[in-house]
Amino acid sequence: MSKGHDLYQKAKKLIPTGTQLLSKRPERFLLEGWPSYFDHIKGVEVTDLDGNTYTDMSINCVGSYILGAADPDVDSAVQEAITKGTMSTLNCPEEVELAELLTELHPWADMARYARSGGEALAIAVRIARAHTGRDHVAFCGYHGWHDWYIAAQLASPDALSGHLRAGLDPAGVPKALKGTVSSFHYNKIEELEEIIKRDGKNIGTIVMEPIRNFEPEDNFLQKVRIIADDLGAVLIFDEVSAGFRLTTGGAHLLYDVNPDMAVFAKGMGNGYPIAAIIGTEDVMSSAGKSFISSTNWTERIGPVAAIAVIKKHRKKKVHEHLIRMGTQVQEGWKKAASQCGLPIEVDGMKPMSHFSIETENPQPAYTLFTQEMLGRGFLASNQFYATYAHTEGHISSYLEAVQEVFPIISDALKKGDIEERISGGVAIAGFKKMT
Repeated sequence: MSKGHDLYQKAKKLIPTGTQLLSKRPERFLLEGWPSYFDHIKGVEVTDLDGNTYTDMSINCVGSYILGAADPDVDSAVQEAITKGTMSTLNCPEEVELAELLTELHPWADMARYARSGGEALAIAVRIARAHTGRDHVAFCGYHGWHDWYIAAQLASPDALSGHLRAGLDPAGVPKALKGTVSSFHYNKIEELEEIIKRDGKNIGTIVMEPIRNFEPEDNFLQKVRIIADDLGAVLIFDEVSAGFRLTTGGAHLLYDVNPDMAVFAKGMGNGYPIAAIIGTEDVMSSAGKSFISSTNWTERIGPVAAIAVIKKHRKKKVHEHLIRMGTQVQEGWKKAASQCGLPIEVDGMKPMSHFSIETENPQPAYTLFTQEMLGRGFLASNQFYATYAHTEGHISSYLEAVQEVFPIISDALKKGDIEERISGGVAIAGFKKMT
């Protein structure tokens, strides 16, 4: 076994669930063989504790890298900030500069607040929205983090998050008093939101959703949600934690001519450095003053400095165009390789955040075999691909050559019914299921 595997066995005894982020659990990729820990990273090259170097053609730090790891321009700005000092009794001026930059990119917005992670920032946005309207009930679509306001949906039904995150999540620790304070609707299903409004409209003060994730909006879906929010006097929040800065410089909603009342950014905006932003209209954002929303580490300097450097480079280099191009090549490569060997797949997702689904009754063994075989060829890979500016034509070409070797192996295993016999260590755990 590798040093990473051994260290993870120790971690499971010292850290509840083994990792800080469930999406990084080794069991989600391979039960045995996954490197688990990195020693150093650069661009899309990841070197593990044993000195093996892999090309990351998977989730690239769960979407936190837009430019690629250790981007020289961002790191240079951060290193200068560290030299000057990152925290003080006084405030850092960069938080004002970042607010100006974000409101310039989003002319509908007037003000900005900061946090250091996406889920945390969504919780702040919902708090501000509730303070603004005086109404507790939230209607949501999509995945928005681990906080009580969101996971409370599971108190009413164990399948409330089906199609958004994962069905069956245990809401242990979430106050039962929150039952009935959130309702879910699915993307492009405006009738589901309309039904919620008929049932609980007078109590709904907030609508939270991603402007885009796996599918394009259909039949003026976003515009219809905007109209419903206006009719209710509800605050419309766009969660841009994943989509932001992947399709344009700024929020993806800029492409659809629909403005929210608030928008939340994180992940790629800092390119690996912790930073999140909540932007909104002056009318709504001013309601933050009605509530106690405050934290020491929201005032540190590194996050805003990193975000400023990322945004400036993103705009100058038109980074989103590269991300879309890389994602398009991967999607087309998956389709071609699958067609050649008769592997039934469906390809979805916005181009910079692509994924494929193997159309079989139980696809998890097939995904595990794919990861195992691609790892042996030097790639960190899953059925997802998150593009970065550091990905090159060479990376894509080498990756797709490997895919053309591996897809036939999976197709053959499915036909022969021996796919699990070809996996070392057993089938990976799907999603956020309990590790029991």
